[in-house]
Amino acid sequence: MNAQKQVRDWLIDLRRDFHRYPEPAWCEYYTMDRIVNEVTNIGVDEMYVGRDALAPTERMSIPSDDVHDQWLENARELGADSDLLAEMSGGYTGAVVTLKEGDGPTIALRVDIDGLYINESTEHDHLPAAEGFRSENEQTMHACGHDAHMTIGLGVLEALKESEFEGTFKLFFQPAEERGSGGKPMAASGRLDGVDYLLALHVGLGHPTGEIVAGMVRPLANIKFTAEFSGESSHAGVAPEAGKNAIQALGTAIQNSYAIPRHGEGATRVNIGRVEGGTASNIISDNVRIEAEARGETTELMEYTFKRLKQVLRQSATMHDCDVDFEITGHSPRADSNEDLSAMVYEASKGIDGVTESIMQADFGGSEDATCLMNAVEDNGGKAAYSIIGTDHPAGHHNSRFDIDEASLRIGVETICDAIVRVSRERP
Repeated sequence: MNAQKQVRDWLIDLRRDFHRYPEPAWCEYYTMDRIVNEVTNIGVDEMYVGRDALAPTERMSIPSDDVHDQWLENARELGADSDLLAEMSGGYTGAVVTLKEGDGPTIALRVDIDGLYINESTEHDHLPAAEGFRSENEQTMHACGHDAHMTIGLGVLEALKESEFEGTFKLFFQPAEERGSGGKPMAASGRLDGVDYLLALHVGLGHPTGEIVAGMVRPLANIKFTAEFSGESSHAGVAPEAGKNAIQALGTAIQNSYAIPRHGEGATRVNIGRVEGGTASNIISDNVRIEAEARGETTELMEYTFKRLKQVLRQSATMHDCDVDFEITGHSPRADSNEDLSAMVYEASKGIDGVTESIMQADFGGSEDATCLMNAVEDNGGKAAYSIIGTDHPAGHHNSRFDIDEASLRIGVETICDAIVRVSRERP
């Protein structure tokens, strides 16, 4: 077996193993065990895990102890190292590894590691089901390509050791991207100090296999939050006037939230995506909770939308003699890819076998909390870019039939590795 085929098979096997065992935000315990094992086998100079890889007090949207215990036990049954699990217990996942290869700049790559609460398709034409690597964790799935992101990251780490790279390479394995709550604590960890260049990546997003977007621009800034309406319960038939109806407050809030004026300076979005509350048909509800978000074409537009949204929710609560409390659960500011750094990825991609089209810039459209790390690096005088590795996917992201073309794994590794080597030499 030649070396190229060995690498390709390793990447595919690794991605499929990640795909079989997806875990949600802050519960990526088995995933971290696999990452630590692979990093150890590759060999690095430094590895920081959990509390040492992020700022614990900056974490948001932490699951309950019961949820953590469930995923810890699942990882334990799969054979994860007990000492590592104890170190991460309570949702202290994530890692930063460092490879030192002589003098040169410090270049970082960020990949995300969490899955989604989606039950994966069992249809016969869905490749993971047909080939036996469908998710074994029911109601949880890698439906956005994070399994591929981790694989590409590890592939780059391995490839850089055999390359002509000179400098320091840091690889960030970030938890909780899907909640928008892992980027901020990782950016505040101190592990970005001294980073001159940061790259992040995503597969797909409508770009087919062979297409590379060197630099993503115009992501929507995003803030995720919960709001809890509290009132007073009462018998709906005997004494409805004695109740303070949290569900009525919510109904008013939903209707008026979508009537918030758009803004002349750019796109804005609001969404109330989840509602839970109430007890029975004959009880005036005293409590209801929502999960919602506000987005904007800039961080300032997002903040405008969030401010107006909170006003609507507060006034709706007041109208029905209820109270409302807010908790921010995720945050993704606006950040655009640096043109000089994007140009390095663009030039590198043109020399990669299998790349059919290189695109300098493209709109991202969605939101991504890698922007927290990007802004942190640029605030310290560095440069950051977010690249897209095209891959054919038979269904859209966050869909039960989502999958990738595994040929894109090698293309991603070679593109990012060559770009990092190029940056270490030319220092744009």
